[in-house]
Amino acid sequence: MTFTGKRVLITGSSRGIGCAAAEVFLAGGATVAINGRSAASTQDGIAALGGGERLVAAPGDVGTVAGCNAIVAAAIAAMGGLDVLVNSAGIGDSRPMAECDEEMWDATMNINLKGTFFCIQAAHPHLKKTRGNIVNVASDAGLIGEKGLSVYCASKAGVVNLTRALALELAPDVRINSVCPGYVDTDMVRRDGIEQAADPKAAEQALLDYTPLRRLAHPAEIGKAIAYLASDDAVFITGAALQIDGGTTAGHP
Repeated sequence: MTFTGKRVLITGSSRGIGCAAAEVFLAGGATVAINGRSAASTQDGIAALGGGERLVAAPGDVGTVAGCNAIVAAAIAAMGGLDVLVNSAGIGDSRPMAECDEEMWDATMNINLKGTFFCIQAAHPHLKKTRGNIVNVASDAGLIGEKGLSVYCASKAGVVNLTRALALELAPDVRINSVCPGYVDTDMVRRDGIEQAADPKAAEQALLDYTPLRRLAHPAEIGKAIAYLASDDAVFITGAALQIDGGTTAGHP
């Protein structure tokens, strides 16, 4: 996939799936705006990617409308335009329904869903000029329910259906798709989903058992799928929810 001359903004790209996607776009020749919540985390992400003139900083908190506007404005100022927006910033918190409070609900929805919407809103005029496209990082949990993840499931289901609705609204000028990963071997999954468990080894095995292919995805596997949907090879794809889940949404016995 070739992205020479393309300008790409990836939210949540200082680590995890967003960072892996940035690597793929960079390898294809793109200029990439890296986003972390703070200037420091953004610079850490740029350093992890090796630095260079094709990496620019677009720090800001996607959990607020002002933050979304600032992120997009910084990317446009640095790159002079925009061809691809990837909404990768996200958080997840596993709790039984009875332990979910308003603070946790608001934080999850603000980052996962509100941030996605308002980054798109801010970027749309620039993407319309270039007939660019958008890729949203949703989740297999946006397609099926999962015990203990009700709020996260609700936020990611919102991303999936937001993608479908905007595919109709933004066509024919701007394509928009989503990827729906299963469990990915990122620091978020390990820190929040495995290491916090009473028995981390058992927690990791449970994730492996949940996935028919019996392993976690590598971040690069999701990054490559994101890049595919953003590439010229996918010009007739819009409104899709691409499952990259090792079989989790195929069904369970």
